[in-house]
Amino acid sequence: MNRDVWLLALCQALLNTGNVLLVSVNALIGQQLAPSEALITLPVAFQFVGLMLATIPASLIMQRIGRRNGFLLGNCIGLAGAITCLLALQVASFSLFCLGTSLLGVGIGFGMLYRFAAVEVCEKGYESRAISMVMLGGIIAAVLGPNLAVYSRSVLWEVDFSGAFAVLAGVYLLALMLLMWIRIPPMPRDIQGSTRPLKIIMLQPRFLMAVLAGMVSFAVMNLLMTATPLAMGRCGYSFSSAANVIEWHVLGMYLPSFFTGHLIRRYGEVLLMKTGAVIMLICIAINLHGQTEWHFWTALLLLGVGWNWMFICATSFLTKAYEPAEKAKAQAANEFLVFGMVTCSALAAGWLEASVGWATMNVLMIPVVAITLVALFMLESVRRDAEAVVQPLKVS
Repeated sequence: MNRDVWLLALCQALLNTGNVLLVSVNALIGQQLAPSEALITLPVAFQFVGLMLATIPASLIMQRIGRRNGFLLGNCIGLAGAITCLLALQVASFSLFCLGTSLLGVGIGFGMLYRFAAVEVCEKGYESRAISMVMLGGIIAAVLGPNLAVYSRSVLWEVDFSGAFAVLAGVYLLALMLLMWIRIPPMPRDIQGSTRPLKIIMLQPRFLMAVLAGMVSFAVMNLLMTATPLAMGRCGYSFSSAANVIEWHVLGMYLPSFFTGHLIRRYGEVLLMKTGAVIMLICIAINLHGQTEWHFWTALLLLGVGWNWMFICATSFLTKAYEPAEKAKAQAANEFLVFGMVTCSALAAGWLEASVGWATMNVLMIPVVAITLVALFMLESVRRDAEAVVQPLKVS
């Protein structure tokens, strides 16, 4: 892997460090500031609303001003969000805190495109490995994020979690410095009439499979991950115990990236996406089996592994569904659909955990993952038939 892939991996590591820090503290801050239990995870939801709203503009802006300038813009917005959250905690304003998390979400929306930038700067034939290498940045985040949340909890003005957002601001500043060293080629322009309509791209079985795997893996993972600190708190576990569980969950999300790229080249994306869905079902079964710290730890570790295989494979699979000039609109559509579903899961997490409980929430996820698994089997058959017809036409 070349220098630019490694720099993108470091930027992704910093982005994920901020994400994990936010996961560790957002719901708990919501408990302190929210006017009702049903609104505890509203700041998390606003974060994903910001992310979702940024997905389409981020891709189109990057097509116009370039990837690197787009990433710089996104990090500046994230920095503004961290400062806003810090101010909100000082004045104990729930609405201002939600505004801050929405700005953080916009910054994250730009940063989620690091994995596509890695495909553009790597050597041909190493695309899946480049995506995996960038996602490996999450290993650093798995260790730094929860520990920063714990050790910076009361650093500034003795206001809980203020230090966490001061550290987050520093993370965005460091990413801004790293981005100055990255070289990314300009994105091809979508000249009118030279590319297929977006509807045609999106109706391809390959595109549908990639989007479905990305939507479900991220939404289910986010729902269970966001609710876990709340469920553990109701069971009497300490904040540090919940942060430790989140740390191992994030390791499960990113540690498999060491070999996911190799597995994709050997077995293909489709088999790994299906395997990831099965692992998610095992995670749900463990959550339903009990509520000891071991149950939470094991389930979330497996949840991370299942997400890794489904999401990275979905990204790799998607890159073969469009031509170079179509990438901006295809990636924008994918990100909007995936993170639109994630936003819904973030909105539902606090309400579901408070109203129906941890066990019932897990039960509701079983048909979601199971139907996705069946759909992947069905769409794969259609995809093979469709691409078998298209391939000879390209050759001729």
